[in-house]
Amino acid sequence: MSGTAAVAKPETDPLLIAIDADFSTVAVEGGDAIAKGVALAVAQVNREGGLLGRHLQVVHKDHRGNPARGVANIRSLAQLDNLLAVVGGIHTPVAIAELPAIHQHNLLYLGAWAAGTAVVENNFDPGNVFRVSIRDSEAATVLVKHAKARGFKRVALALERTGWGRSNLDSITQAAQRHNISIEKVTWINWQQKSFEEAAASIESARVDAVIMVANAPEGAVITNAIYQTFGASLPIIAHWGIASGNFVTSVATDILQQMDIGVIQTFSFLYQNNPAAARLYKDYQSAYGKTAPDGIPAVVGLAHAYDLVQLLALAVKQANSVKVADIRQAMENLPETQGVVKLYNPAFTSTRHDALWAEDYFMARFNDNGNLIPMMR
Repeated sequence: MSGTAAVAKPETDPLLIAIDADFSTVAVEGGDAIAKGVALAVAQVNREGGLLGRHLQVVHKDHRGNPARGVANIRSLAQLDNLLAVVGGIHTPVAIAELPAIHQHNLLYLGAWAAGTAVVENNFDPGNVFRVSIRDSEAATVLVKHAKARGFKRVALALERTGWGRSNLDSITQAAQRHNISIEKVTWINWQQKSFEEAAASIESARVDAVIMVANAPEGAVITNAIYQTFGASLPIIAHWGIASGNFVTSVATDILQQMDIGVIQTFSFLYQNNPAAARLYKDYQSAYGKTAPDGIPAVVGLAHAYDLVQLLALAVKQANSVKVADIRQAMENLPETQGVVKLYNPAFTSTRHDALWAEDYFMARFNDNGNLIPMMR
Protein backbone atom coordinates (compact mmCIF):
# COMPACT_ATOMS: atom_id res chain seq x y z
CA MET A 1 0.00 0.00 0.00
CA SER A 2 1.11 3.59 -0.57
CA GLY A 3 -0.29 4.86 2.71
CA THR A 4 -3.90 5.70 3.48
CA ALA A 5 -3.14 9.42 3.62
CA ALA A 6 -2.05 9.17 0.01
CA VAL A 7 -5.48 7.96 -1.14
CA ALA A 8 -7.60 10.25 1.03
CA LYS A 9 -11.10 10.71 -0.39
CA PRO A 10 -13.40 12.44 -0.80
CA GLU A 11 -11.65 15.77 -0.32
CA THR A 12 -14.37 17.17 1.93
CA ASP A 13 -14.25 14.32 4.48
CA PRO A 14 -12.39 14.90 7.77
CA LEU A 15 -8.78 13.88 8.03
CA LEU A 16 -8.10 11.31 10.75
CA ILE A 17 -5.46 11.14 13.44
CA ALA A 18 -5.38 7.82 15.26
CA ILE A 19 -4.11 7.16 18.78
CA ASP A 20 -2.77 3.69 19.55
CA ALA A 21 -2.03 3.56 23.26
CA ASP A 22 -2.65 1.73 26.53
CA PHE A 23 -6.05 2.86 27.81
CA SER A 24 -6.92 -0.04 30.08
CA THR A 25 -3.97 -1.78 31.75
CA VAL A 26 -0.76 -0.54 33.41
CA ALA A 27 -0.31 2.86 31.74
CA VAL A 28 -3.80 4.32 31.65
CA GLU A 29 -2.71 7.73 32.93
CA GLY A 30 -0.17 7.96 30.13
CA GLY A 31 -2.69 6.89 27.49
CA ASP A 32 -5.26 9.36 28.75
CA ALA A 33 -2.69 12.19 28.82
CA ILE A 34 -1.68 11.47 25.23
CA ALA A 35 -5.32 11.38 24.15
CA LYS A 36 -5.96 14.75 25.82
CA GLY A 37 -2.90 16.25 24.16
CA VAL A 38 -4.08 15.07 20.76
CA ALA A 39 -7.63 16.29 21.43
CA LEU A 40 -6.49 19.77 22.46
CA ALA A 41 -4.16 20.10 19.48
CA VAL A 42 -6.86 18.91 17.07
CA ALA A 43 -9.32 21.39 18.57
CA GLN A 44 -6.79 24.18 18.08
CA VAL A 45 -6.13 23.20 14.45
CA ASN A 46 -9.86 22.98 13.76
CA ARG A 47 -10.48 26.41 15.32
CA GLU A 48 -7.94 27.78 12.88
CA GLY A 49 -9.73 26.27 9.89
CA GLY A 50 -8.38 22.73 9.79
CA LEU A 51 -5.84 21.44 7.28
CA LEU A 52 -6.17 22.17 3.59
CA GLY A 53 -9.79 23.12 4.21
CA ARG A 54 -10.63 19.89 6.07
CA HIS A 55 -11.25 19.34 9.77
CA LEU A 56 -9.49 16.73 11.84
CA GLN A 57 -11.09 13.87 13.76
CA VAL A 58 -9.51 11.49 16.27
CA VAL A 59 -9.73 7.68 16.29
CA HIS A 60 -8.81 5.74 19.45
CA LYS A 61 -7.29 2.25 19.62
CA ASP A 62 -6.36 0.48 22.86
CA HIS A 63 -3.37 -1.86 22.50
CA ARG A 64 -3.57 -2.77 26.23
CA GLY A 65 0.21 -3.04 26.41
CA ASN A 66 0.03 -6.15 24.19
CA PRO A 67 2.33 -6.22 21.13
CA ALA A 68 0.07 -8.56 19.13
CA ARG A 69 -2.91 -6.34 19.77
CA GLY A 70 -0.85 -3.32 18.78
CA VAL A 71 0.03 -4.92 15.44
CA ALA A 72 -3.65 -5.76 14.87
CA ASN A 73 -4.55 -2.15 15.62
CA ILE A 74 -2.05 -0.87 13.06
CA ARG A 75 -3.38 -3.23 10.39
CA SER A 76 -6.92 -2.11 11.16
CA LEU A 77 -6.01 1.57 11.04
CA ALA A 78 -4.27 1.05 7.69
CA GLN A 79 -7.66 0.30 6.14
CA LEU A 80 -9.04 3.74 7.02
CA ASP A 81 -9.37 6.35 4.32
CA ASN A 82 -8.07 9.84 5.16
CA LEU A 83 -5.68 8.69 7.90
CA LEU A 84 -2.90 11.23 8.37
CA ALA A 85 -0.90 9.58 11.14
CA VAL A 86 -0.92 7.31 14.17
CA VAL A 87 0.11 8.79 17.52
CA GLY A 88 1.73 6.05 19.58
CA GLY A 89 1.70 5.65 23.33
CA ILE A 90 3.61 3.92 26.07
CA HIS A 91 5.38 0.54 25.89
CA THR A 92 8.47 0.16 23.75
CA PRO A 93 7.80 -3.56 23.12
CA VAL A 94 4.48 -2.68 21.49
CA ALA A 95 5.95 0.08 19.35
CA ILE A 96 8.82 -2.13 18.15
CA ALA A 97 6.44 -4.96 17.28
CA GLU A 98 4.34 -2.53 15.25
CA LEU A 99 7.22 -1.21 13.14
CA PRO A 100 6.99 -3.74 10.28
CA ALA A 101 3.25 -3.13 9.84
CA ILE A 102 3.71 0.64 10.09
CA HIS A 103 6.21 0.59 7.25
CA GLN A 104 4.48 -2.13 5.24
CA HIS A 105 1.36 0.05 5.10
CA ASN A 106 3.39 3.27 4.84
CA LEU A 107 1.80 4.94 7.85
CA LEU A 108 3.26 7.91 9.66
CA TYR A 109 3.85 7.05 13.33
CA LEU A 110 4.30 9.86 15.84
CA GLY A 111 5.91 8.61 19.04
CA ALA A 112 4.62 10.45 22.10
CA TRP A 113 6.10 8.23 24.83
CA ALA A 114 7.79 4.86 24.09
CA ALA A 115 11.47 5.62 24.68
CA GLY A 116 13.28 2.62 23.24
CA THR A 117 16.11 3.77 20.99
CA ALA A 118 15.13 1.17 18.39
CA VAL A 119 11.66 2.67 17.95
CA VAL A 120 13.31 5.39 15.85
CA GLU A 121 16.63 3.74 15.00
CA ASN A 122 14.74 0.96 13.25
CA ASN A 123 16.61 0.33 9.97
CA PHE A 124 13.54 1.09 7.84
CA ASP A 125 14.29 3.33 4.88
CA PRO A 126 12.52 5.63 4.54
CA GLY A 127 11.67 5.74 8.22
CA ASN A 128 8.12 6.75 9.09
CA VAL A 129 8.60 7.25 12.85
CA PHE A 130 8.96 10.75 14.30
CA ARG A 131 9.26 11.07 18.06
CA VAL A 132 8.84 13.82 20.63
CA SER A 133 9.81 11.89 23.73
CA ILE A 134 12.77 10.53 25.63
CA ARG A 135 15.28 8.37 23.80
CA ASP A 136 16.72 5.65 26.03
CA SER A 137 20.31 6.05 24.87
CA GLU A 138 20.09 9.72 25.90
CA ALA A 139 18.12 9.02 29.09
CA ALA A 140 20.86 6.73 30.36
CA THR A 141 23.34 9.59 30.30
CA VAL A 142 21.00 11.81 32.31
CA LEU A 143 20.26 9.11 34.89
CA VAL A 144 23.92 8.24 35.33
CA LYS A 145 25.02 11.89 35.46
CA HIS A 146 22.42 12.50 38.17
CA ALA A 147 23.88 9.60 40.16
CA LYS A 148 27.39 10.97 39.71
CA ALA A 149 26.37 14.51 40.68
CA ARG A 150 25.05 13.14 43.94
CA GLY A 151 28.29 11.35 44.68
CA PHE A 152 27.02 7.82 44.04
CA LYS A 153 29.76 5.47 42.83
CA ARG A 154 28.15 2.04 43.17
CA VAL A 155 24.65 1.39 41.82
CA ALA A 156 22.27 -1.48 41.29
CA LEU A 157 19.83 -1.72 38.39
CA ALA A 158 16.21 -2.83 38.74
CA LEU A 159 14.86 -3.41 35.24
CA GLU A 160 11.63 -4.75 33.79
CA ARG A 161 12.22 -7.93 31.81
CA THR A 162 11.19 -6.56 28.40
CA GLY A 163 12.81 -5.07 25.33
CA TRP A 164 12.62 -1.71 27.09
CA GLY A 165 14.50 -3.02 30.11
CA ARG A 166 17.14 -4.72 27.97
CA SER A 167 17.61 -1.56 25.90
CA ASN A 168 18.22 0.39 29.08
CA LEU A 169 20.66 -2.21 30.40
CA ASP A 170 22.85 -1.64 27.35
CA SER A 171 22.62 2.16 27.41
CA ILE A 172 23.02 2.52 31.20
CA THR A 173 26.00 0.17 31.20
CA GLN A 174 27.71 2.25 28.52
CA ALA A 175 26.91 5.53 30.31
CA ALA A 176 28.15 4.14 33.64
CA GLN A 177 31.45 3.13 32.07
CA ARG A 178 31.90 6.62 30.62
CA HIS A 179 31.26 8.24 34.00
CA ASN A 180 33.20 5.79 36.21
CA ILE A 181 30.18 4.45 38.05
CA SER A 182 30.19 0.78 38.95
CA ILE A 183 27.09 -1.35 38.35
CA GLU A 184 27.34 -3.82 41.21
CA LYS A 185 24.06 -5.69 40.70
CA VAL A 186 21.48 -6.13 37.93
CA THR A 187 18.03 -7.33 38.96
CA TRP A 188 14.92 -7.99 36.87
CA ILE A 189 11.18 -7.89 37.37
CA ASN A 190 8.49 -9.42 35.17
CA TRP A 191 5.25 -7.69 34.27
CA GLN A 192 2.63 -8.42 36.94
CA GLN A 193 5.25 -9.75 39.36
CA LYS A 194 4.07 -9.18 42.93
CA SER A 195 7.25 -9.64 44.95
CA PHE A 196 10.76 -8.18 44.77
CA GLU A 197 12.03 -9.03 48.26
CA GLU A 198 14.62 -11.58 47.15
CA ALA A 199 16.06 -9.17 44.60
CA ALA A 200 16.07 -6.38 47.19
CA ALA A 201 18.08 -8.61 49.51
CA SER A 202 20.62 -9.20 46.74
CA ILE A 203 20.87 -5.43 46.26
CA GLU A 204 21.50 -5.07 49.99
CA SER A 205 24.34 -7.58 49.73
CA ALA A 206 25.88 -5.58 46.89
CA ARG A 207 26.32 -2.55 49.19
CA VAL A 208 25.32 0.06 46.63
CA ASP A 209 24.72 3.80 46.95
CA ALA A 210 21.53 3.95 44.84
CA VAL A 211 19.22 1.99 42.56
CA ILE A 212 18.51 2.97 38.97
CA MET A 213 15.02 1.70 38.16
CA VAL A 214 13.45 1.10 34.76
CA ALA A 215 9.87 -0.11 35.21
CA ASN A 216 6.27 0.87 34.65
CA ALA A 217 4.00 1.93 37.49
CA PRO A 218 2.83 -1.46 38.85
CA GLU A 219 6.26 -3.06 38.87
CA GLY A 220 7.87 0.19 39.96
CA ALA A 221 5.63 0.19 43.02
CA VAL A 222 6.57 -3.41 43.81
CA ILE A 223 10.27 -2.54 43.56
CA THR A 224 9.90 0.62 45.64
CA ASN A 225 7.93 -1.09 48.41
CA ALA A 226 10.49 -3.89 48.58
CA ILE A 227 13.38 -1.43 48.69
CA TYR A 228 11.66 0.41 51.54
CA GLN A 229 11.04 -2.82 53.45
CA THR A 230 14.70 -3.74 53.10
CA PHE A 231 16.44 -0.37 53.47
CA GLY A 232 13.85 1.97 54.95
CA ALA A 233 14.24 5.35 53.28
CA SER A 234 18.03 5.21 53.16
CA LEU A 235 18.57 3.94 49.60
CA PRO A 236 17.84 6.50 46.83
CA ILE A 237 16.02 5.45 43.67
CA ILE A 238 16.79 7.08 40.32
CA ALA A 239 13.89 6.21 38.04
CA HIS A 240 13.11 6.21 34.38
CA TRP A 241 9.70 7.70 33.72
CA GLY A 242 7.61 4.54 33.39
CA ILE A 243 6.38 5.04 36.95
CA ALA A 244 4.82 8.36 35.87
CA SER A 245 2.48 6.68 33.40
CA GLY A 246 0.16 4.83 35.77
CA ASN A 247 -0.91 4.28 39.37
CA PHE A 248 2.51 4.33 41.01
CA VAL A 249 1.61 7.01 43.57
CA THR A 250 -1.53 5.21 44.71
CA SER A 251 0.34 1.89 44.93
CA VAL A 252 3.01 3.22 47.31
CA ALA A 253 1.85 4.40 50.72
CA THR A 254 1.88 8.20 51.06
CA ASP A 255 4.19 8.16 54.06
CA ILE A 256 6.65 5.91 52.24
CA LEU A 257 6.61 8.13 49.17
CA GLN A 258 7.24 11.20 51.31
CA GLN A 259 10.14 9.57 53.12
CA MET A 260 11.94 8.05 50.17
CA ASP A 261 14.48 9.75 47.94
CA ILE A 262 13.07 9.12 44.43
CA GLY A 263 14.14 11.05 41.34
CA VAL A 264 12.24 10.61 38.06
CA ILE A 265 13.43 11.70 34.64
CA GLN A 266 11.04 14.05 32.82
CA THR A 267 10.88 16.33 29.78
CA PHE A 268 8.14 18.81 30.67
CA SER A 269 6.39 20.51 33.56
CA PHE A 270 3.93 23.40 33.69
CA LEU A 271 5.88 24.71 36.68
CA TYR A 272 8.46 27.50 36.25
CA GLN A 273 7.31 28.23 32.70
CA ASN A 274 7.69 31.39 30.65
CA ASN A 275 6.70 29.73 27.39
CA PRO A 276 3.50 31.22 25.86
CA ALA A 277 2.72 27.98 24.02
CA ALA A 278 2.77 26.09 27.32
CA ALA A 279 0.63 28.77 28.95
CA ARG A 280 -1.96 28.44 26.19
CA LEU A 281 -2.03 24.65 26.51
CA TYR A 282 -2.49 24.91 30.28
CA LYS A 283 -5.40 27.32 29.79
CA ASP A 284 -6.98 25.07 27.17
CA TYR A 285 -6.50 22.03 29.41
CA GLN A 286 -8.31 23.69 32.30
CA SER A 287 -11.14 24.83 30.04
CA ALA A 288 -11.60 21.32 28.68
CA TYR A 289 -10.91 19.16 31.73
CA GLY A 290 -11.37 21.36 34.79
CA LYS A 291 -9.18 23.40 37.08
CA THR A 292 -5.98 21.59 37.97
CA ALA A 293 -2.82 22.81 39.65
CA PRO A 294 0.19 23.08 37.31
CA ASP A 295 1.84 20.12 39.03
CA GLY A 296 -1.36 18.07 39.26
CA ILE A 297 -1.88 16.96 35.65
CA PRO A 298 -1.26 13.20 35.45
CA ALA A 299 1.47 12.01 33.06
CA VAL A 300 1.94 15.58 31.87
CA VAL A 301 4.79 14.66 29.52
CA GLY A 302 2.39 12.61 27.40
CA LEU A 303 0.03 15.57 27.15
CA ALA A 304 2.79 17.94 26.02
CA HIS A 305 4.48 15.51 23.63
CA ALA A 306 1.23 14.56 21.89
CA TYR A 307 0.16 18.18 21.59
CA ASP A 308 3.45 19.20 19.99
CA LEU A 309 3.46 16.21 17.63
CA VAL A 310 0.03 17.07 16.24
CA GLN A 311 1.04 20.71 15.85
CA LEU A 312 4.21 19.71 14.02
CA LEU A 313 2.21 17.33 11.81
CA ALA A 314 -0.25 20.11 10.98
CA LEU A 315 2.60 22.43 10.07
CA ALA A 316 4.09 19.75 7.81
CA VAL A 317 0.77 19.15 6.01
CA LYS A 318 0.41 22.88 5.37
CA GLN A 319 4.02 23.17 4.23
CA ALA A 320 3.64 20.19 1.88
CA ASN A 321 0.17 21.30 0.75
CA SER A 322 -0.53 17.58 0.57
CA VAL A 323 -1.83 14.63 2.57
CA LYS A 324 0.43 12.13 0.83
CA VAL A 325 2.69 10.27 3.24
CA ALA A 326 5.86 10.87 1.23
CA ASP A 327 5.16 14.59 1.03
CA ILE A 328 4.35 14.91 4.74
CA ARG A 329 7.43 12.89 5.70
CA GLN A 330 9.66 15.16 3.63
CA ALA A 331 8.02 18.23 5.17
CA MET A 332 8.48 16.83 8.70
CA GLU A 333 12.19 16.56 7.94
CA ASN A 334 12.32 20.17 6.74
CA LEU A 335 10.21 22.16 9.21
CA PRO A 336 11.24 25.68 10.14
CA GLU A 337 12.13 26.76 13.66
CA THR A 338 8.96 26.17 15.65
CA GLN A 339 8.01 27.16 19.20
CA GLY A 340 6.40 24.16 20.82
CA VAL A 341 5.08 23.50 24.29
CA VAL A 342 8.06 21.36 25.29
CA LYS A 343 10.78 23.46 23.64
CA LEU A 344 11.80 25.62 20.72
CA TYR A 345 12.37 23.11 17.92
CA ASN A 346 15.24 24.31 15.73
CA PRO A 347 14.31 22.23 13.81
CA ALA A 348 12.30 19.36 15.27
CA PHE A 349 13.59 16.75 12.81
CA THR A 350 15.95 16.29 9.88
CA SER A 351 16.34 13.59 7.24
CA THR A 352 18.82 11.82 9.53
CA ARG A 353 17.32 12.67 12.94
CA HIS A 354 13.73 11.70 13.72
CA ASP A 355 14.05 12.31 17.47
CA ALA A 356 13.18 15.83 18.60
CA LEU A 357 14.36 15.64 22.23
CA TRP A 358 17.86 14.91 23.49
CA ALA A 359 19.65 14.70 26.82
CA GLU A 360 19.82 18.48 27.25
CA ASP A 361 16.00 18.54 27.11
CA TYR A 362 15.55 16.16 30.06
CA PHE A 363 15.56 16.94 33.77
CA MET A 364 15.05 15.14 37.04
CA ALA A 365 11.92 15.59 39.14
CA ARG A 366 10.82 14.52 42.59
CA PHE A 367 7.51 13.77 44.27
CA ASN A 368 6.12 16.52 46.48
CA ASP A 369 3.85 15.96 49.50
CA ASN A 370 0.82 15.69 47.18
CA GLY A 371 2.44 12.91 45.17
CA ASN A 372 2.97 15.19 42.16
CA LEU A 373 6.22 15.44 40.24
CA ILE A 374 8.02 18.76 40.42
CA PRO A 375 11.35 19.62 38.76
CA MET A 376 14.49 19.46 40.84
CA MET A 377 15.99 22.91 40.66
CA ARG A 378 19.33 22.85 38.91
